Amino acid sequence: MSEMEALHSKTLAEIAAAADEAALEAVRVAALGKKGSISALLSGLGKMAPDERKAEGAAINALKDSVVEALAARRALLKEAALEARLKTETVDVTLPIPARGIELGRIHPVSQVMDELAAIFADMGFSIAEGPDIETDDYNFTKLNFPPDHPARDMHDTFFFNPDAQGQRKVLRTHTSPVQVRTMLTQKPPIRVICPGRTYRCDSDQTHTPMFHQVEGLVIDRSANLGHLKWILEEFFKAFFEVSEVKMRFRPSFFPFTEPSMEVDIQCARKGGEIRFGEGEDWLEVLGCGMVHSNVLRNCGLDPDVYQGFAWGIGIDRIATLKYGMPDLRAFFEADIRWLRHYGFRPLDLPTLVGGLSA
Repeated sequence: MSEMEALHSKTLAEIAAAADEAALEAVRVAALGKKGSISALLSGLGKMAPDERKAEGAAINALKDSVVEALAARRALLKEAALEARLKTETVDVTLPIPARGIELGRIHPVSQVMDELAAIFADMGFSIAEGPDIETDDYNFTKLNFPPDHPARDMHDTFFFNPDAQGQRKVLRTHTSPVQVRTMLTQKPPIRVICPGRTYRCDSDQTHTPMFHQVEGLVIDRSANLGHLKWILEEFFKAFFEVSEVKMRFRPSFFPFTEPSMEVDIQCARKGGEIRFGEGEDWLEVLGCGMVHSNVLRNCGLDPDVYQGFAWGIGIDRIATLKYGMPDLRAFFEADIRWLRHYGFRPLDLPTLVGGLSA
């Protein structure tokens, strides 16, 4: 057997023995690469006589073509075998349920859902939404709202104060969304009809209180706003929010620095089996505070109390969420427990509407 025949047989045997494409590529480089055995034969043709070169060249090219053909055939077989092995490992059981998509797994937090419900209800009554910063000045958070300098709400046990700035003034984390009402009255001319939802902060934490919570306040300012209008708005709100046909309310005298007269509102309910149901029963539950805007607040915000009057109210969003959806502990709102959110959360595309139902 000549040297060329031996090289041919050896190369074909190596091609046939290649177990994968990487091994086959190594055989190709060893034979046809720049320093390969067949390439070495081709480079030696230049040293031969013309007649010898013609005969040897034909034989070497035939050897090269045979090796190239064998490489292509083996590569095709290896690719087919790799595909079959992959298909075996990626077998799909068509009887299994389709995995849920992200839009189906995701949930809207109850606080966000209730905020959307509030917006839908009050927008239907002609209210717009006003927002403001979480970090407020003492002036907006207290002074312009008629809080005396020695009022207990200014104490450290209720309010988160920042360190004094260069002028000696201390900013606060707002204790209510009432500063948004102040900002609205300072920048808009009556008539004003706004709700002010947002985060608020107080030094308090237990089963029914959290250091950071959510509140929505409403404000109406015009020339003829009165308590009758306030009572109607609250009654219509509670009927829509709790999705009942009738709500009975009880107004009790109270005190807030920024309203006069001030009232706390109870709504009639029934406590049965650990649940609270509204629109029925003989029990009462306190739900909010409200009143006519104090004349001092109007003056502080540049409005003449002899011309304009108005009313305001404030509701804890987290609290009414627990009442409507039966959540026993406010602290769970902020624990980021995915199991809790899956149970109490809402589907992302189930938007609240007064026609289709707030929580349908």
